[in-house]
Amino acid sequence: MLANIIDRIRLPFRKDKELYSSLYHIIGFYPHNISYYRLALMHKSATYRNKKGKPANNERLEFLGDAILDAAVGDIVYRHFPGKREGFLTNTRSKLVQRDTLNKLAQELGLSELIRSNGHTSSHNSYMAGNAFEALVGAMYLDRGYDACMTFLKKRILSQMINIDKVAYKEVNFKSKLIEWSQKNRVRISFRLVEEGKDNNGSPTFAYQVMLENIAGCTGSGFSKKESQQNACKDTLDKLRREPQFIDEVFAAKTARTQMEEQPVEAIPETGDDKDYIIVVDVHDGDDEPTATVATETSPIDTDDAPVASETAARQCVDDGDEDFDLSHISARAKSDEEIIAAAEQAAFSEKQS
Repeated sequence: MLANIIDRIRLPFRKDKELYSSLYHIIGFYPHNISYYRLALMHKSATYRNKKGKPANNERLEFLGDAILDAAVGDIVYRHFPGKREGFLTNTRSKLVQRDTLNKLAQELGLSELIRSNGHTSSHNSYMAGNAFEALVGAMYLDRGYDACMTFLKKRILSQMINIDKVAYKEVNFKSKLIEWSQKNRVRISFRLVEEGKDNNGSPTFAYQVMLENIAGCTGSGFSKKESQQNACKDTLDKLRREPQFIDEVFAAKTARTQMEEQPVEAIPETGDDKDYIIVVDVHDGDDEPTATVATETSPIDTDDAPVASETAARQCVDDGDEDFDLSHISARAKSDEEIIAAAEQAAFSEKQS
């Protein structure tokens, strides 16, 4: 009985000792207040409650750590790349603090093995380790201050685990990734120009928003259309991963569109032979009884047949003319006086003969 009581007393100390040791190998120093770090490793699925009975997890520390990471990594990138423009610095910082990078770091550091959860979160939350990394930075900030966070990121992360130059110049095409995802899921994607202007130095700036099935995604800005669309696509991909309700909204809009396209929008035309274009005309010869029936078409004129009909009619006009009508006396050559007199005498002689 006494041994069991001793074991119960030592058990919390043993757990803290293991946690102290594990954290020392990860962050490079021993914590002052272990409760911050314990909370940083508490996922919301673990349903842990504090002394007041309220649910406690690492989401608040994750929020704080995210802000500290942006500031510290921004400071490091700014000093590492002197003279580089704001767009380059922003892209580099984004690559260093993106979820994929933090998730990989947490796994390599062994931080993911210390996270407390219900054990069934990996299927729908693949960034649990990356979120815990942000919460860990938040815990370090509360426990040791900003300088400790900066030292950890400089000497432990960016010096030993990440090649900042390689990351900075690595081209990640988020637009292609989002378009590929859209094509595979048959989701319509477009980019809407939100704003176009110039910064204080006169350089052009752009802001584009991603539209998925006319559902507004994220907006990105940059010094070129390509850069702004890349940033918008990156944030939209993160939103698709982190917000299931956004995916549901996009696919609900897709379903509504496809159903509308499949429904007929007007009545189907009849295939029967319509004879409304035939007009029946009764031709009378003065009696009450019709003697003939003529069918006349009122359909549009076939212009290919019009010249032939006109030529035939013209020929009929010539053939039905006066048989005595002769054109042989018409000539373009001027006649002499002798020819005129001879022609007159010939005409007078013909009249006498007749």
